[in-house]
Amino acid sequence: MKLHLPLIALVVLLGFAPLVLPTFQVTLLNYIGLYTLVVLGLVLLTGVGGMTSFGQAAFVGLGAYTSAYLTTTEQLPAWLAWTGGSPWLALLIGILLTASLALLLGALTLKLSGHYLPLGTIAWGISLYYLFSTLDGLGGHSGVSDLPPISLFGMALDRGNKIFYLIWAILLLAILITQNLLNSREGRAIRALKGGQVMAESMGVNTFRSKMVVFLIAALFASVSGWLYAHNQRFVSPTPFGLHMGIEYLFMALIGGVGSVWGALLGSGILTMLKQWLENLLPQLLGSGGNYETIVFGLLIVLLMQRAPGGLWPLLMRLVPARLKPRPDLPIAGDDAPGLSRRTLPAAGQVILEAREVTKRFGGLVANDKMNLSVHAGEILALIGPNGAGKSTMFNQLSGVDVPSEGEVLFMDERVGGKTSRQIARMGMSRTFQHVKLLPGMSVLENVAIGAHLRGDKGVLAAALHLDRTEEAELLREARRQLERVGLGDYLYEEAGSLALGQQRILEIARALCADPCLLLLDEPAAGLRHKEKQALGELLKRLRGEGMAILLVEHDMDFVMGLVDRIVVMEFGQKIAEGLPEEIQSNPAVLEAYLGGAEINEHA
Repeated sequence: MKLHLPLIALVVLLGFAPLVLPTFQVTLLNYIGLYTLVVLGLVLLTGVGGMTSFGQAAFVGLGAYTSAYLTTTEQLPAWLAWTGGSPWLALLIGILLTASLALLLGALTLKLSGHYLPLGTIAWGISLYYLFSTLDGLGGHSGVSDLPPISLFGMALDRGNKIFYLIWAILLLAILITQNLLNSREGRAIRALKGGQVMAESMGVNTFRSKMVVFLIAALFASVSGWLYAHNQRFVSPTPFGLHMGIEYLFMALIGGVGSVWGALLGSGILTMLKQWLENLLPQLLGSGGNYETIVFGLLIVLLMQRAPGGLWPLLMRLVPARLKPRPDLPIAGDDAPGLSRRTLPAAGQVILEAREVTKRFGGLVANDKMNLSVHAGEILALIGPNGAGKSTMFNQLSGVDVPSEGEVLFMDERVGGKTSRQIARMGMSRTFQHVKLLPGMSVLENVAIGAHLRGDKGVLAAALHLDRTEEAELLREARRQLERVGLGDYLYEEAGSLALGQQRILEIARALCADPCLLLLDEPAAGLRHKEKQALGELLKRLRGEGMAILLVEHDMDFVMGLVDRIVVMEFGQKIAEGLPEEIQSNPAVLEAYLGGAEINEHA
């Protein structure tokens, strides 16, 4: 992101804050910074990755207690004695311990889905909380006191106005790293998680790895926050690391905007200040006999979720004029750059995809029964049939989403069964979906760039440190090229969700082409398109066929199919009832009976 005046103004204000504000306000700002660091991880984990966690407070406690133990214990075990009570070495140990535990917990819980995932995070969050209060070496319920202050360049950060700069410097660095990551190939893979696992995997994204990446980053942010908290307080006890605090972190994310990086700061600030204000005001109005601030706070949260379910940051951004809104600085390479390497397409006529005696059973229902078909390089094959014929089931088996009960599917002379969708994508198969699967809040350009995921190799560290700019520029240029190819070149920076349904279907084709496939599977690509858009799509598919690409499409629009494809396979009740040229299919008695009870197909269409 380019530097903008609001960000520069924030840095300037932070620089002067400890010099002009009273101690109490500086303390509040310190807490806001600490909380924001944890919530920033939740933005990645929950808002971007779509995984709800109630256990982040436990990771805060892990970082705090690790440093407390290493800096206050007089007789450390021999294998830890080298830390010598240094808070900085304790930070290193805390990061390593947190990373190890996060990998273990992630392996156990991230394969859960639905409500089981948040319940799993509650389980290990509570377990860690009770572990902190049970171990004698950690002070039990009494906690650990007399932690040494952090020293930086010989200066002891023993007061709030001194550690303030370290807290906010680390937070701003974390924000920068997060933004760098999100505006990268790895970041698009993480954001693709909310578009559905099937879509992401079919574009070559290792979804479990992406989940583990954001889970690990969120845990590390929380652990660093715990380390800062411990040496700011100089005292650690289990209370701030329980489930109730994990819920508060989620509230902060929801208030600010769970999908917004700067929403993490806004939500943390509002909740912290609001709690403080209510704790001061309500006892004066209602007396000190009850926890009225908790009741009022809960009601305000419910009201906010009703009025602004996306949080306050997106609400504020809608009020900002379009010309003043910050836009990601996407590094698109120039036309004279070398560009990405391209796949050599198979020779025309070569069999690319073949289904042999494919049968699929769901209990007693036979969805596909001994289906055979083949797709050749440089041809367009249509798979048609009435509703319920088994086309979608067949399509999913051809693309590796489902595995046949009997028979086999071969792609490039290799069995598809047993391979993951991303392995099949790497072999050169790309697809669209019957129900459009896009990320509506992302730009058109970035949605299409997801398709090029397998054509890059820069990892998380390179993305976080902005060392991936050359590759990123090439990936985005390829995405732009494909968008211009399909006629969407004027919509690069529009939100994908703002496009009409027909345009979204074309966008999916551009995303599939961005993977540089040799076989393109299209699931009802003409649905929702106007007449001229269908004509443009037909011309595009003909050009792709001319380049040697193989295309298999499932479609209901017979006018579109008959004027475009080379061969047609017709299904009914899970079986193939006809195969041949378009003119042969139009006069086939079995096909006419299956569709219309004897009427002409093209007349019906």
